[in-house]
Amino acid sequence: MSHTPQELEQKFWKALQSDRTVMLGLEDSAEGPGLPRPMTALYEHEHGPIWFFTATDNGLVEALGSGAAAATMTLTSKDHEVFATVTGQLRSQLDRTVIERLWNPFIAAWYEGGKDDPKLALLRLDPDQAEVWLNENSLLAGVKLLLGADPKRSYRDKTAKLDLKH
Repeated sequence: MSHTPQELEQKFWKALQSDRTVMLGLEDSAEGPGLPRPMTALYEHEHGPIWFFTATDNGLVEALGSGAAAATMTLTSKDHEVFATVTGQLRSQLDRTVIERLWNPFIAAWYEGGKDDPKLALLRLDPDQAEVWLNENSLLAGVKLLLGADPKRSYRDKTAKLDLKH
């Protein structure tokens, strides 16, 4: 089945909404590349921004300081159907209206002081580009090979480079 870039983008946003766990890292920081770490991604609108609740002593927050930096986020959906790499600008932005809108019991469990916890930090990723891959089942690829089809040809429609700066 052929997939358009728009369909792959929709699959990416749907996977991010349902799975939320990503790896997030800085491309460069004062100490060198910021090693990716697992984070929970939240967003309200496709194309971002993508928000991350964290703590002020998180290495990403410390490396960013009051500035912004190029960041990379990777996603693997739980069913391993969607893989994505997203690049964009990451900044620490303690936006009280966003905290109010996105706050939930899962986030509250991490902060003793609730929404006013002095260790609460909020990161904002403004995505620029993404590359999305749909996983071609290896069993299906084997069957196609046995039937004389080239599984790589059908895979071409299962990857796309996307501009997320809409």
